[in-house]
Amino acid sequence: MSIYDRLYVTYLYYFNDQRDYFECHEVMEELWLEEGRSPLYQGLLQVAVGLYHHANGNVSGSIKLFSAGLDKLAPYPAHTLGIDLERLIRDSGEYLNKLLRIENEPFTPYDLDIHIVDNELSELLAEVKLHPPQHEEEDGHD
Repeated sequence: MSIYDRLYVTYLYYFNDQRDYFECHEVMEELWLEEGRSPLYQGLLQVAVGLYHHANGNVSGSIKLFSAGLDKLAPYPAHTLGIDLERLIRDSGEYLNKLLRIENEPFTPYDLDIHIVDNELSELLAEVKLHPPQHEEEDGHD
């Protein structure tokens, strides 16, 4: 049995492969609630929602979510949950700094990557790519 929850692997799939930050939020929120509201999961959720907000023109919401997410992720080791958390924190911090200067230095939203450092997690992610999760949303609803 894997040490990684299927919802966590699904979150990584939506984050890295599909770039669907709304679904990242949905999946990670479910895991966060199941796992006792871990600050680590909440921080990962908030980074995804920060990207979602910026892509939808909500810069102040994006700044708020990135800031909160970085505060929650900061105490954890560099390699946590099979990912290079230190790199995600650094990349998210750079994104946040750009957001803080956006009025003078506008930029187009761009994706971040969560780098996988554990082989088991990489294999699980490859499995999810072969058998993608099915959305539970109604057809025609955006």
